[in-house]
Amino acid sequence: MSPGDPTDNALAAIASMLDQPESHREPETGAVAEKPIAREPIEADGYSKTGPGPMAAIRFKWSVRRGDNGEYYVDETIGENSTPLVSGPLSKDAAIALVDERENEARRRFELLKNEMTGRAAAANLVGKDGSEL
Repeated sequence: MSPGDPTDNALAAIASMLDQPESHREPETGAVAEKPIAREPIEADGYSKTGPGPMAAIRFKWSVRRGDNGEYYVDETIGENSTPLVSGPLSKDAAIALVDERENEARRRFELLKNEMTGRAAAANLVGKDGSEL
């Protein structure tokens, strides 16, 4: 990487997020089974999700739009001003499922990266400046 590389800024932002202590969440109690909540039908046209990440410039977004033919298309963009990668034509359910699948996969991969970086940071803290383990 060259000096001033935007990747350095992205990695620094991610690292600063990882340095924040996570809030402690108490486990939920109670073994009472909850009734499933009836959900309203999802309107596909305009349905969208945004991927995780510290910087809008590198964040994925998936949006469903309805074409003139009544079929649906999914526009996938990175950042605010990128040209969308279009998937389709799809049915309403397939378009919504594609958005959900892509967002879930992006979130899973982000968590893996975050955990890997956290592990490396912890390992680096165990090694002293002279190279000896603490």
